[in-house]
Amino acid sequence: MTVMSKRFHPKVLFVASEIAPWIKTGGLADVAGALPHALHELGVDVRVLVPAYPALVRALAAAPRVVTEIPPVGALPPARLLRVPAVGPDGTHGPGMLLVDCPALYDRPGNPYLGADGKDWPDNDLRFGLLSRVAALLGTDASPLASPASPASSIWRPDVIHCNDWQSALAPVYLAQARGAHAASVMTVHNLAYQGLFPMARAAALALAPESVSVDRAEYYGQISFLKGGLACADAITTVSPTYAREIRGEALGFGLQGLLSMRAAVLHGILNGIDTAYWNPATDPYLAQHYDADTVAAGKAANKRALQAELGLPVDESVPVLGTVGRVVAQKGFDLIVDAAEALLATGAQIVLQGTGDAAIEARLQALAQRYPDRVAVRIAFDERIAHCIEAGSDMFLMPSRFEPCGMNQMYSQRYGTVPIVCRTGGLADSVTDCTPETIADGSATGFVFHPPSAEALAGAAGRAIAHYRTPAAWRTMQRAAMARDFSWTASARRYVAVYRAAMGMP
Repeated sequence: MTVMSKRFHPKVLFVASEIAPWIKTGGLADVAGALPHALHELGVDVRVLVPAYPALVRALAAAPRVVTEIPPVGALPPARLLRVPAVGPDGTHGPGMLLVDCPALYDRPGNPYLGADGKDWPDNDLRFGLLSRVAALLGTDASPLASPASPASSIWRPDVIHCNDWQSALAPVYLAQARGAHAASVMTVHNLAYQGLFPMARAAALALAPESVSVDRAEYYGQISFLKGGLACADAITTVSPTYAREIRGEALGFGLQGLLSMRAAVLHGILNGIDTAYWNPATDPYLAQHYDADTVAAGKAANKRALQAELGLPVDESVPVLGTVGRVVAQKGFDLIVDAAEALLATGAQIVLQGTGDAAIEARLQALAQRYPDRVAVRIAFDERIAHCIEAGSDMFLMPSRFEPCGMNQMYSQRYGTVPIVCRTGGLADSVTDCTPETIADGSATGFVFHPPSAEALAGAAGRAIAHYRTPAAWRTMQRAAMARDFSWTASARRYVAVYRAAMGMP
């Protein structure tokens, strides 16, 4: 273990509504599954707080646990806090995990936010209000987390409560209204577009004091905004890339909170996410037809391309450039732009492979495209982890035409796999992909193709540049190796988070 300076070992409670590999709908789960481990490797005493979803309870059923009762308040029901040993999903020692066990709120199948009808659970305010309240409770003198065999003085008390997105954003608000609060709070915004808005009439049910739903805290145009409350009350705010930290202070991507974020700019930090470089590693990835590294990238990707084409029912042809993408099929991710640009993309001789779920109208357009070009386009309206890895390894280029992208991870996975990303210049995409220009070609730093604005024409133009470069194998291999050499591990990001924790605590 690489240990930090002994002058400061923060105790951090990392709060999230999902965590990979057990519960995942997006990048937050990947962060919750990886960042605490990176912090642990730096010597941070970190524990992860998540709801006790059925999948987690099943996966951790054999793990010993200490049960602590959480009393009800308002309409928030009683719950139990389950403590899981500090063991990671692969059986190695890692950060501890705490589960908020409340079957009435969490014992539901499938997506953690949506019912079978695809709509938000009507009691999501209580479900994530409870998560936030338990987090805040652990940061007060009334913390219920104690070892039965130890005196009360040995209660584990976090120095910092690190909240993520709206689902845990009431924790800083509860801390602000609590007596005896001792923990600092850090609020990370993974996507400002999702703010957790609920009727003001729910304040009493959530046990929010009148001052907590004032215009200076969680009130937002007559509603309760979980996220606004967290941003207003947290001691420090982070976002998941430096560019996104600037973008959200403007009207276009501020989603009505740009004024508050500009006021709090002194405590707003942009820290680019890392990725799990052990899990996303083409040299060891168990899902691949053939392993490879930077020295064997040509043969390795050719083998994986053949396997991908065969599995998806496309003509097997190594010479055909394959454009792949995986993600949520929504306008934010630019999937509609891919459909709009499809004719131009296919005119280059390329094949297109896509996997994802999301907006029904865009899904229908993608399926119609695949039906029109069955030998050129393959679409999977589903999510399959194995296929996602196969697309990363078997594609030559990865399309990410996001209209906005707080961080994004697939562009980093793609570079790790020698799959050249084609991205819109926004958020973390701008921070992690070096555009192919005469200058970057000359100095060997080019790792992808960047375009702007987010339009079908600009996407088609960038893809055309990429495919022209692809036709020069030696130059293409140079770009692939430069991309594969990028360090997207979590270590550097974790060190920056430790600095933010220190600042939140008022330490130099």
